[in-house]
Amino acid sequence: MRFMLRQIVVLMVALGAAATAAQTLPPGPKVAVTAVTQSSPTIAQFTRVDQPILADVAKRTNGRIEFTVRTFTEMNLGGAEILRLVRSGQVDIAMATLTTVSGDVPLLDGFDLAGMNLTADQARKVADALVPYANKELERLGVRIISTFPFFGQIFYCNKPIAGMADLKGLKVRSFGPSLGDMLQAIGAQPVSIPIAEVYPALERGTVDCAATGSGNGYGTRLFDVSTHQYTMVWSWATAAQFANLAWWNRLDPPVRAYIEGVYKEIQEAQWKLGAEGTQDGIDCNAGRAAGCKIGSLPRRAMVEVKPTAADTEMLRKVLSQTVLPNWVKRCGANCGELYNQVVAPITGVRYGG
Repeated sequence: MRFMLRQIVVLMVALGAAATAAQTLPPGPKVAVTAVTQSSPTIAQFTRVDQPILADVAKRTNGRIEFTVRTFTEMNLGGAEILRLVRSGQVDIAMATLTTVSGDVPLLDGFDLAGMNLTADQARKVADALVPYANKELERLGVRIISTFPFFGQIFYCNKPIAGMADLKGLKVRSFGPSLGDMLQAIGAQPVSIPIAEVYPALERGTVDCAATGSGNGYGTRLFDVSTHQYTMVWSWATAAQFANLAWWNRLDPPVRAYIEGVYKEIQEAQWKLGAEGTQDGIDCNAGRAAGCKIGSLPRRAMVEVKPTAADTEMLRKVLSQTVLPNWVKRCGANCGELYNQVVAPITGVRYGG
């Protein structure tokens, strides 16, 4: 009963804030917003959060603001080009995982280095702390972050038995982003860069032995059909952001800009909640635990869940300190090391160079 009351209060607060925002938005010319919000129209981050909230904006503003929402799939995008797409003004707002676009701004990879954030709560704290610094760099490119969010906790799907992190040594593992590649190499695994759309056939054919991806994402793409073990050490949250074209953003009437900013704060809160709660849901579905599986039906063959040990956690922390973090600073520059120690280390408890 207490949980239900808390949920009702949260819902009332959210609805009250939305209603207030809609009432205080003054009349004016219509504002049409083009947004690319997720990689696919079928993932929970789109169907449960972005799409329903953004679709409701026109109603909440009496038609003053209207969003046209698309996904990577519809626009044939890969992700790495998102900052350039937004900067050019082809879209007003677009999403990208930060590690995917860190080639343009290496600081972005520092939000969620492999092995750094073992919980969604810590990943959120790091993201909140770094956004102002990232925006100083991004605004030179003509874009800015207006919200952040996680995907589901990143785990490993394997098509052969493993008992822990040490067993990844010598295996070919699907990788994405520079810091994950550093982590895998440090533990003796062979990173193989493969887009998420190609992970299923890669596991099926044995091109890779394991694949790093979100628990819910792996469940959603039926990786349980082509893998037997899920190693549930959460080493990252694939933290992402919604980027806005800075020139467009600054041209908006202040009340309109404030309203859109409020909408994306609403999305941000819902997405962080989904990421934290959906992670265990995906693991439970894969493992055949009906009580915890709310995002879909149980697979015909339950996967073996391999939980991390204290030794695994210590190994991950060591790899972060000795390999992942120093390699990121090499890519990003000495200033990033100083910024990390000033802003991030107090949250993670791991210092660069110490």
